[in-house]
Amino acid sequence: MPIRLAIVDGHTLTRYGLKELIAQHSDIEIVAECTSATDASLVIGTVLPDVVTVDVTLPDGNGLQLAREFRDCYANLGIVILTSHGEDDVLFRALETGASAFVAKTAPVEEVLVAIRHAAVAALSFTASGLAVALARRRTVQEQIALSPREMAVLRLLRDGMSIPAIATAMFISKSTAKTYVARLYEKLGAANRAQALMTAIRYGLIRYEDEVPSAGPAHRIHRAKLRSNPRMPSPAGAVGGMSVVLLRRRSGHPCGRMIATG
Repeated sequence: MPIRLAIVDGHTLTRYGLKELIAQHSDIEIVAECTSATDASLVIGTVLPDVVTVDVTLPDGNGLQLAREFRDCYANLGIVILTSHGEDDVLFRALETGASAFVAKTAPVEEVLVAIRHAAVAALSFTASGLAVALARRRTVQEQIALSPREMAVLRLLRDGMSIPAIATAMFISKSTAKTYVARLYEKLGAANRAQALMTAIRYGLIRYEDEVPSAGPAHRIHRAKLRSNPRMPSPAGAVGGMSVVLLRRRSGHPCGRMIATG
């Protein structure tokens, strides 16, 4: 039984390339094509594919937010993030959505096929080329920044939109002390203002991306459908086609889950 694939991408050339690639492999069939987040939110609930590929940048929304909503609604749906952006922070944001795989559009075609097949059998795990290296880079940067518990508390309050006087009140410290903490935090993060500090903190995993970015508007809400059971058996953690794998376990209140093991 072939893997039923849906494509969500605003670029005609990308959709054409994927269709040409899939046509050469009998174990995968394309059952839907969407050009926007709005279309995808309607179509996926009707077609119920095994796997969906989602571009990070869509004409009417954020592909990562759409992937998060897919994971909330369809527990066994394989989600492959396709992107022109190969930065570490985009990779980790994809991981946090609960996606199954992350592939650059410049990757070899075999890597795209491996990601789709992986997503079909292990929807709740995550695979990406260079994941282990990216994790190592993030750990190194976090160790170099080395925020104290008080500085982390200030960072979270800044994330919540608090002013320096409000931070002082919340932490039971003087305004001058709160100002010193904020200045020290900016210095460690190499930031000149709150926005830069928060984006740097997101990039290096000090705070979560979804804590700072609101969910998509009503136009992108997915029509919930009965969750499909996936008859395909999940694969163990480790390497899949040369790509690192992280097993995920869903936890209450968070669509991504917790990292259990890395390959």
